[in-house]
Amino acid sequence: MNPIIVAVDFSNTSVHAIEYAIPLANKLKSDIQLIWVDKISPQESLYPDTSTQNRNEAKKRFEELSGNYGKKLAKGLRLEYKLKRGKIYHEIDNLARLTHAELIVTGAHGISGFEEFWIGSNAFKIVTYASCPVITVRQDRIIKKSLDRILLPMDGSAETIQKLPFVVKLAKLFKSEVHVVTTHTSHLKSIQRIAEKYSKVATGYLQLHSVDFVTDSIIANDLTKAVLMYATNVQADLIAIMTEQETPVNILLGPQAQQLVNQSQVPVLSIHPIKNFGL
Repeated sequence: MNPIIVAVDFSNTSVHAIEYAIPLANKLKSDIQLIWVDKISPQESLYPDTSTQNRNEAKKRFEELSGNYGKKLAKGLRLEYKLKRGKIYHEIDNLARLTHAELIVTGAHGISGFEEFWIGSNAFKIVTYASCPVITVRQDRIIKKSLDRILLPMDGSAETIQKLPFVVKLAKLFKSEVHVVTTHTSHLKSIQRIAEKYSKVATGYLQLHSVDFVTDSIIANDLTKAVLMYATNVQADLIAIMTEQETPVNILLGPQAQQLVNQSQVPVLSIHPIKNFGL
């Protein structure tokens, strides 16, 4: 059984991430593994070693969280926790690889962040280095048991189609409507045809798997702003993006992915491209 991993620093944002993960776990039939990482090394601190005290406090808080949220999981599913020490994103990815995790869920504080908690400053590192899909969710996002609409922006990169299998998996479980939106920053038809080609691949794949979808297109200089506005207008429950930038036509990747994670009020699903991908 492939678990969902939730990054926890005991801030309200990370507790909200646990609440967000529960409906996903129930649909995916996945256990939830909470992880807290002690990022302070005694050798790097001017103060006495408080690591044992920190871990004991973390265990106490995890027991409370397990009692509160474990009973909300479907029968047979478990909520467990791990305490690690090291680089936060590294330890989270290690756990994901070890457990063959289905998904990582982490809070996203937004642009300002809160330095007293580590989720805000590390959310994008978790997204960037994770070997499995990651959903970032803001604290003010209302928890729903459904994903009614998933926004699937398609650009002119070959990697953009790699979002399809996981999006289809979620869409079938939640009976979601997928919005396939072709994104352009150029009015040149020759350039637009590249993204349109991948959008046709997407719609064909959705048809093959009997997933409801609608199609649309966006032409804008600031695609981040345009995609977020579109998501708001259609009341999307999730935006699916890729995480890396390989070529100049990869509009929604790299720095744009960071902007989306930081600015989006809608949860963002980020997927890392892999080599030799095939549908």
